[in-house]
Amino acid sequence: MEENGAIVTYYDERPSNSNFTKGIIRLKRAMYQKKIDAYYQSILDSIRKETFDFLFVNRGEVITANFLKEFKKLQPNCEMIFFTWDSFTNHSHPTTILQYFEKRFSFDREDAEKYNIGFRPLFYLDKYKKIKKESSSNYKYDLLFLGTAHSDRYIISSKVAEWCVKNGFRTFTYYYMHSKAVYFYQKIFDKSFREFDYKKLSFNSLSTDQIVDLYKNSNIILDINHPGQKGLTMRTFETIGAGKKMITTNEEIKKYPFYSPDIFYVIDRNDIILDPDFFSSSKKIISDELYYRCSIEGWLSDIFLKDEKDDWKSIMNIN
Repeated sequence: MEENGAIVTYYDERPSNSNFTKGIIRLKRAMYQKKIDAYYQSILDSIRKETFDFLFVNRGEVITANFLKEFKKLQPNCEMIFFTWDSFTNHSHPTTILQYFEKRFSFDREDAEKYNIGFRPLFYLDKYKKIKKESSSNYKYDLLFLGTAHSDRYIISSKVAEWCVKNGFRTFTYYYMHSKAVYFYQKIFDKSFREFDYKKLSFNSLSTDQIVDLYKNSNIILDINHPGQKGLTMRTFETIGAGKKMITTNEEIKKYPFYSPDIFYVIDRNDIILDPDFFSSSKKIISDELYYRCSIEGWLSDIFLKDEKDDWKSIMNIN
């Protein structure tokens, strides 16, 4: 936004970005509510003399209704915009605050339709364009998986990795967990976590530059969406930006205008069947227009400059 001339005042929506704070908000938000309320009051106090054209809330997992009401009183001419990159099934709190925004968008088409808000998928960062421009056939890994440890991801990725090894393909997998507390809590209450090899988990997230480097050295990206989430992951758009191919469990991708079986190979998470030819086949190039719309520039343009109803529904391939 700053590169496009905006003057931005940024606040993380969490009082702290520590693994403990992330974990306690997800597991027992009520225990942390006083801290959350105090944090948002401090934001209100710090901006009383400021004037803003936009308030942009990204995801809205923590932000409170009281803050939004008080902010509107302080900034009556400010356009309030909401976007979420998570399914309301996974985090329902944002559904309680949608009423306070002039424009609302979700990356999940079904959520957008259910709550009568705009539908706008995610994007790739500019750094992935460089990978596409410097594309090479000399890969370190044939298959790359990066993701937060949840649901059946470990089981599926392990099966895919085992298949790759048997067929002579090289793999790299990285499982991220927000904190050890979250892991042990999930292991007790989510039976799928009992399959996770604790030694393979990392409690440190990869930097963007580390992820970009791994993409640069990989041929195919493995994408395993959350079972309760149909919106396309950020990994999908990073794959497009980097000019890579993808194996994904998300059947919804076939409804998107950039879908091609030469780029995306869809697998059934309950019956994984892979094709070795996909690893060596050439990939189709998407149009310049779609490539731009999948970029962060295209995303910002849609979110800030277009109407909520002027969204992606009109270009979807839905029978």
